[in-house]
Amino acid sequence: MTYSGRVTVGGPADVHELKDLMITKIAVGPMKNNAYLLRCRATDEQLLIDAADEAETLLGSIGGDGIASVVTTHRHGDHWQALARVVAATGARTHAGREDAEGIPVPTDVLVDDGDTIRVGRVELTARRLVGHTPGSIALVYDDPHGHPHVFTGDCLFPGGVGNTHQDPEAFASLIHDVETKIFDVLPDETWVYPGHGDDTTLGAERPQLPEWRARGW
Repeated sequence: MTYSGRVTVGGPADVHELKDLMITKIAVGPMKNNAYLLRCRATDEQLLIDAADEAETLLGSIGGDGIASVVTTHRHGDHWQALARVVAATGARTHAGREDAEGIPVPTDVLVDDGDTIRVGRVELTARRLVGHTPGSIALVYDDPHGHPHVFTGDCLFPGGVGNTHQDPEAFASLIHDVETKIFDVLPDETWVYPGHGDDTTLGAERPQLPEWRARGW
């Protein structure tokens, strides 16, 4: 079936099947968070992006093979409600941005800096620090050698705008700068965007709106 990226809480997951990687998108919790389960097709190793909520739902998707790692995109509570239970059940190593780790109540095993590589099996993801929504938010970029890139943006980029900076002009200026220079300026229009809430998009769909976002300040 064709992947749409549209999921609902309590509904089925959607699976994006790439040549080297399977991406399962699940919506969980009252904030309708997206969690992403990545599976290396060569090794079957798995990695979870944001153990946001509904631990039993996430563990059901993870299955008996477990996960090697959990990456928390940022420190806001709606993105780690299930983290403790998922780690207890799987023994997964935890990753988070260095500047946000202290705000996550589950110890972080790996402090992530801008440009660091995180592996799932034979697949490599590159972390990009995007400052503004929080000090240590990270996006994960998968540069698919068989196709276009894929980027998991947490709450830093959505269809129609960057993440919430709470009407703080300095935080907005930082976030729009980082999103432009580290995402839009270096990745092509075909890049698929997987946000922390809601539907997916592409950089090509959002790029024409960048001047509008800057002008409105959010």
